[in-house]
Amino acid sequence: MPDIFELNAADVVIDLPPDAWSVIDGLVTEELKTAFPAASLTVVRDGKVLVNAAWGWVDPDARAIPVTPATLFDLASLTKLFTATAFLAQLSEGRAKLHDALGNTIPEFVASGPRPLDGGQDPHSKAMLPLPPDANSRRVDPWRVSYWHLLTHTSGLAPWRDVYRQAGPPPTPPEVEDPVPREARWQAGLKALCSYPFVGDPDGVVRYSDLGLMLLAEAAARLDGMPGQIDRVIAARVAGPLGLKSLIFNPVRNGVPRERIAPTEDDPTWRGRRVWGEVHDENASGLGGVAGHAGLFATARDVAAFGQAWLDHSPKLGIDAGLMQDAVREHAETDDARRGLGWMLKAHKGAWAGDRFHPSSYGHTGFTGTSLIVDPTRRLVVACLTNRVYHGREFDTIYGFRRRLHTAIAQLADSGGV
Repeated sequence: MPDIFELNAADVVIDLPPDAWSVIDGLVTEELKTAFPAASLTVVRDGKVLVNAAWGWVDPDARAIPVTPATLFDLASLTKLFTATAFLAQLSEGRAKLHDALGNTIPEFVASGPRPLDGGQDPHSKAMLPLPPDANSRRVDPWRVSYWHLLTHTSGLAPWRDVYRQAGPPPTPPEVEDPVPREARWQAGLKALCSYPFVGDPDGVVRYSDLGLMLLAEAAARLDGMPGQIDRVIAARVAGPLGLKSLIFNPVRNGVPRERIAPTEDDPTWRGRRVWGEVHDENASGLGGVAGHAGLFATARDVAAFGQAWLDHSPKLGIDAGLMQDAVREHAETDDARRGLGWMLKAHKGAWAGDRFHPSSYGHTGFTGTSLIVDPTRRLVVACLTNRVYHGREFDTIYGFRRRLHTAIAQLADSGGV
C-alpha cells in the first residue's frame, strides 16, 4: 500500500478485498446513471492508500475522454478549508488573534458604521428573502465581527449575495483573456462585501456564509502582504509545503488542458456556455475565478493528502498543534449544524457524514458534489469528488449518495474490509 504523500495522483490503487471493492464500486457506478457523469475517490487508512480510483467520462455524450485519478474537479466549498488553514497558520505566527476584529485588517468593512438588517438573498432564485421580524429597529456594528465569527459562520453576514453582479460583466471563456482585470473585479466585489446589510447579530448562531470566507481570504492575503491574492497565500502556505501539485485556481487560464478537467453545469443565462475549466460558483467566477469560498480545483489524491496532513497534525502546515486540535472541536452549533474553525463537524444525526463515522469526525462538502471527511478514531480519510451539477443544480441525489458511501466505508473499516 503506497503512502498518500508518495502516491502519484494518476496511479490507480485498489487495495481491498474483492467483496469490499464491489460494495464501493457498486455504489458509485449506480450513481453514474443519473447523479453525476464523473467521480474520483481516494480512501486512506493509517496514511496508506487503499483506493485511488475514478469513474465515468469527462465528455459523457461522446465518451471519448475517460475520467482518471488525475482528473481535476471543481472543489467548490472545499476551498474554504484551504483558506481557513492558511489563516490558522498566520494565527500561529502571531500575525493576528482569533478574536480580533476583522476591521483591524479590512478597515473598509467597518467604515459604514452600524448597518441595517435584511433577510438576505436566495442563492438559487436570487430573490430577496423576508426581513427578520425586528429588522426595522436594529443595526449591527461591523466592528463586532471577529475572525472567530468568520471561521465558525456566526458573523451575522448573509449566507449569499449576488456579489458577481457588482464585480463586472460576465467573464469571457477561460481560453480567452478577460478584458476586466481580476484585480478590478475583486475591488468592486470587496466594495459590495463591505456594504451589505447583515441578516443577524454576530451572536453565535450558525448561518453558513460564503461572504464570511471571501472576507477572511482578503484578511489572510493582507496579513501576508498580498491583498487580493488568496491564491498566492494558499500556494505558499498549503499547496507548496504539502506538495499538492494539482491544487489550482483558474486551471484553463493557467495552462491545464480542458481534457483533464471535469465539466460542471450548463449556464445559459449568465455566462452563456457550459462551465468547463472555470469555477462553477457565480460569485467566484465574477470575482475573477479566485476567492476564499470557492474556486480551487484538484484531484481526489491531493484533497485526501490535505486531510491526512490535518489528521497527522503535520508541522508542514505551520499551525500550532493546540490550535489544530481546537479547530476540529465544536465551537458553535445551530439546528445540528456543528462548526469548528473552518471545519464542518459530523452532525449528531449523521447527515452528509453517514451513520457510522465517529462523532469526532470532521470535514466539508462542496456544492459541485465534492466532500472530504476525516475520522481520527479510525485514522480514516475519504475524499470523494464528483460533478453532480453537470445535469443541473436542482438534482439532489448527491446527499443520499454521500451518506451511503461514507456509511459503507466505515462499515468496511470496522469489519476489516478497509
